[in-house]
Amino acid sequence: MPELVGTGPQWRCDDIALRPVTNPAEASWVAQTLTELNVPDLRIGRPLRSSDGRYVVGGWVAFRYVSGRPEPRYDEVVAASLRLHKATADLPVPRFVATRVDVFAMADRAAAGLEDAPLNPSLGGRLFDVLSGTRKPLGLRPQVVHGDLFGTVLFDGDAAPGIVDFTAFHRPPEWAAAVVVVDALAWGGADDGLPTRWTHLPEWPQALLHALLYRLAVHALHPHSTDQSMRGLERAARRVTSL
Repeated sequence: MPELVGTGPQWRCDDIALRPVTNPAEASWVAQTLTELNVPDLRIGRPLRSSDGRYVVGGWVAFRYVSGRPEPRYDEVVAASLRLHKATADLPVPRFVATRVDVFAMADRAAAGLEDAPLNPSLGGRLFDVLSGTRKPLGLRPQVVHGDLFGTVLFDGDAAPGIVDFTAFHRPPEWAAAVVVVDALAWGGADDGLPTRWTHLPEWPQALLHALLYRLAVHALHPHSTDQSMRGLERAARRVTSL
């Protein structure tokens, strides 16, 4: 009998896990990518094919179960992000990244200054407008990165961190690391020293600012955003702008 893992949407049956997907093309790309990736000190939930060779069947994907749960080990998440993105440095950018029109894609383009978005002023739009005045273009090389590692990296004691999914963006790896830091400051109870421990990364203050603008834009566009979650982003903004 399959059992629900955590709060879902993932079900486990022995050493196999299953989850529903909404975009079969994107899910197939993720499965192919995770099948071929080899990353030092990172456990990867290897996708499984059906008997006819497909990764996605009836809106579901299957993969090897990876034990663990998210934990507030944020420096380790940032380090895992950097290792992961060394392995993805030469991946071709999937076509769906440029054609997505969801909240996260709109926020990504708005944060990069590529297009405007209808941001709710009280849920992040006003602060976005203030902070975007100090945004400078990043001189870092964009590549395929996982842009949603906060709360998705799995820890199980002393075992290597684990991942079972990949949310693709075309941004520098420093940006992806910065998104982890911003999220941890906003909603993960991270200590104020977290961003300063990664100041050796290239263009780190601007990478943090771009990540913060991205999260503010997501929050200002998302229908489930709240005043309480906005307070977390305000805390992150105070820390990021003090560097």
